[in-house]
Amino acid sequence: MVRVGQGFDAHAFAPDRPLVLGGVTVPFPQGLAGHSDADVLLHAACDALLGAAGQGDLGRHFPDSDPRHEGRESRELVREVRGLLAAEGVAMSNLDATVIAQKPRLGDYVAEMEANLAADLQVPRGRINVKATTTDRMGWTGRGEGIAALAVALVEAPDALSG
Repeated sequence: MVRVGQGFDAHAFAPDRPLVLGGVTVPFPQGLAGHSDADVLLHAACDALLGAAGQGDLGRHFPDSDPRHEGRESRELVREVRGLLAAEGVAMSNLDATVIAQKPRLGDYVAEMEANLAADLQVPRGRINVKATTTDRMGWTGRGEGIAALAVALVEAPDALSG
């Protein structure tokens, strides 16, 4: 059985924090506000995978009300999500994600983001695709107030998940 899931995340910029996207620390004067490291790309990817597996969302598994997750590296969350899916017999076919940011320019970091996701999900790199785009200065991302990310995941799951 093939299933699809989609994910979305967005965070505002915040001073005195590193900017982490796809597990890559991107040189920029500010990071993103959030309970964990606020990696919008990895959060959207996790939501897409969890959704495809019928496992809810990131907030269900890693609530921001839980102090254990404060400042947590999102790559750890990706690995835990992979484990949750594997326990259900769910295998990821591919993941496609888009980071939406007017600045900074992210093209030089995309390959490393893809490599991080592939490593943490334990899949060949060719199953991961990350893109970066702008909104041509429209809206809150275009004004440079923060960054958003979208992700879509296709998984193969046992018929038992069809419920």
